[in-house]
Amino acid sequence: MFFTFGCKDNILHFSFMVNYFELYGIPASFHPDAARVKAMFYELSRKYHPDRHTQADTATIADALNMAAQNNAAYKTLTNVDATMAYILKLNDLLMDEEKYNLPPDFLMEMMELNEAISDYETEPENLNAQQQATTALQAQLAEWESNVAPLTTRYDGGEQTTALLLKIKDYYFRRKYLLRIKERINSFAAR
Repeated sequence: MFFTFGCKDNILHFSFMVNYFELYGIPASFHPDAARVKAMFYELSRKYHPDRHTQADTATIADALNMAAQNNAAYKTLTNVDATMAYILKLNDLLMDEEKYNLPPDFLMEMMELNEAISDYETEPENLNAQQQATTALQAQLAEWESNVAPLTTRYDGGEQTTALLLKIKDYYFRRKYLLRIKERINSFAAR
């Protein structure tokens, strides 16, 4: 659990952020049990719904609202592959907000080729072959990412929760972010 506090109007206010895995009573995992996550979300939604606390004191209402917000954030995080990956890395102090990460040069060289294919498509939008080449190259990169990261996350979920393994996963996290920016570039150009 993470605690923060502040003072406003001479009243001490506490807020806390729970560990999402602990909140749902599940082990830390890159592939959390989707049925369990959904069941716990609904259970906690009922428990902390504001309508259940209308007659409570101000502190109890504030705690219920905070827990409802934490439950929503937990569900949103644990049902999204990228958000779950980032969350586990942050829990282990291996990922900072707005972190600038240096991707390996060989990966960046591959991306240069992909970016060139996209530039060809952007300069000749009527060239369906260029569009198909860019899209196919991106899909191949995303498939390769999946095949490379899956064994790493499976090892973590199996109990090998070492910093060395998490650092490898972190590298793949930033590779995927890069690939998703390229995908966004293709999609936004195609939408014009």
